[in-house]
Amino acid sequence: MTPLLTCKQFLDELSDYLDETTASEVRESLERHLSECPNCWVICDTTRKTIQIYRGMDPVPVPDAVHTRLMAALEKKKQAARAKR
Repeated sequence: MTPLLTCKQFLDELSDYLDETTASEVRESLERHLSECPNCWVICDTTRKTIQIYRGMDPVPVPDAVHTRLMAALEKKKQAARAKR
């Protein structure tokens, strides 16, 4: 019997699980974890439903001013992370 995955291991695989790109044996382990872990079940179910909602929405363009501020903030974080190394 395969040991139960940890929640961290489950979350590391969640994206592939929801995209249905995991190997069958990995998928079985993930589903077993879901059947025994209510917290991960809620996360998985909520994420799946959120994706379904957003897929049904029309894209909304990001205003130029917001895009510029976002890119500047990301660049600042990137530079700060480099400085820590």
